[in-house]
Amino acid sequence: MFRRNSILIKEVLLKALREQGLETPLLQKRIVDAWPEVMGEAVGSYTSSAFIRNQTLFVRLTSPALRMELSMQRQDIVRRLNEHVGNQVIADVKFC
Repeated sequence: MFRRNSILIKEVLLKALREQGLETPLLQKRIVDAWPEVMGEAVGSYTSSAFIRNQTLFVRLTSPALRMELSMQRQDIVRRLNEHVGNQVIADVKFC
């Protein structure tokens, strides 16, 4: 018998995504989708939109009080979101 060089499907898919330049957009999409899950339903209900530009997550909130409160927790929010996707995707969060 001979040994075959086996590779995990996960590794093959990640390599293909990297080669096509799709890994970063996929991770960014995962961050935006994870926003209500990581921050909780209450914060998610006050969120009208979220998008990423230049490693900054922009979140539009409908409550000015919540916007101010979350602004003081920016670094913790960045850490939690990056940990959720398992990669350094964003460097900052801005609330509008």
